[in-house]
Amino acid sequence: MSETMKHNGKASPEQVTYANILFYGAWGGLAVMVVTYVLYVTGIVTPHVPLDQIPLLWSQPVHTYLTLGNVPHGWGWVRLLGKGDFLNFVGIVLLAGMTIVCYLPLIPAFLKRGEKGFALMALAEILVLSLAASGLVSGGGH
Repeated sequence: MSETMKHNGKASPEQVTYANILFYGAWGGLAVMVVTYVLYVTGIVTPHVPLDQIPLLWSQPVHTYLTLGNVPHGWGWVRLLGKGDFLNFVGIVLLAGMTIVCYLPLIPAFLKRGEKGFALMALAEILVLSLAASGLVSGGGH
């Protein structure tokens, strides 16, 4: 173990960087969710599925909801970002992607310190999470 990795009771610079990005990203994502929700419920941005149809459609099975509401699945929602009920996904995506964003500055920091193994693990984490989010692979009953 290198001298820089010995436990001294303090967070490493990489841990502080990760925590700071996560802190501001999480609050930013929550703020985006609040703003986009207000835009949706006030009708400032019109929804794709009209509000009066929501109670009827939500009581249906998912396939029926998707068909009757003409709602895309997978990443198809990106085409509907101009609609209020899909605009609020931006905050959710920001929150969900924070781990990837937090790992990005760690790679050069680890390489600068000569910790190639940690840099490789951070890169692998980014690649695995990105692949999972891409929808190219699927599992379960979907």
